[in-house]
Amino acid sequence: MKKVILSLIALALTAGVVSAQDLEKATETAQSASEALDNKDYATALTGFKEALVEAQACGEEGAELIATCKGVIPAIVLNIAKGEIRDAKYDEGIATLAEAIKVAVEYEAIDVEEEAKTLVSQAKKAKAGALYKAKDFAGAIAAFKDVLAENPEDGISALQLAMALNQTGDKEGAIAAFEQARANGQEANAVKQLANIYLKDAQALLKEKKFKDVIAACEKSNEYVESANAYKLAASAASQLKDNKSAIEFYEKYLGISPNAKDAAAINFTLGALYQQLGNKEKAKEFYTKVENDATYGAQAKQQLNVLK
Repeated sequence: MKKVILSLIALALTAGVVSAQDLEKATETAQSASEALDNKDYATALTGFKEALVEAQACGEEGAELIATCKGVIPAIVLNIAKGEIRDAKYDEGIATLAEAIKVAVEYEAIDVEEEAKTLVSQAKKAKAGALYKAKDFAGAIAAFKDVLAENPEDGISALQLAMALNQTGDKEGAIAAFEQARANGQEANAVKQLANIYLKDAQALLKEKKFKDVIAACEKSNEYVESANAYKLAASAASQLKDNKSAIEFYEKYLGISPNAKDAAAINFTLGALYQQLGNKEKAKEFYTKVENDATYGAQAKQQLNVLK
């Protein structure tokens, strides 16, 4: 940059007196801006090069080289200012400055700056959304993630984060739609786990409301995403309340299939023995009673029922 400025000073001395004085002033302005740029004082540098550009343009053809120099450096300076704002978490300011950088880059044909600025806009928007979520500003995060996804619907990570923010606000349907979007765009494992949890929580709430058929439906929906012992146990409990012993047996056996060493395994085995006994299936009843005949809690009752079945 300094070599360019020195060559421009020499050029100014060969021009007409008035023109030379104008060009010399423009060159001095650019030189001061260049020094500010070397010191990473981007705001001062930007102001200086903009002034130098105007002054050089007033010099006509003699200012052509300085004009080119100013146009070559101004877009990059604006971009650096935007980067600084984003580093300082001033996301809105940074995004606005990036828009300015893109505009100037297009005007001055700085293709590299234009492409980098466009990439950074997306990154800045995602960073803003993430920061809002971390700060528990879920409404702000939702708006920010929707802005990101409007530009790139295939951003699975942003869709996942949007879904979690929506879930935090109680927007279940919105969360499900966003989780499905994340699932379709590379976030299968994380999305289905969250979807399973949504329906499992629904089942727990419905059980308290004694809506037993809805409990079973919610548990089955949860298991469509991720099969879990808890979902089968809740479904079994609801089926028992409905006196649907066959379904209760099916759900309890699946529960034990997933979690054979559960803390309540003895209780469930005893319950299965009782359910099979009620259905008149003596062999299956004896099978499950036998599993707990030596259990400290259920052993005595199990032996009693085994004697009855004999």
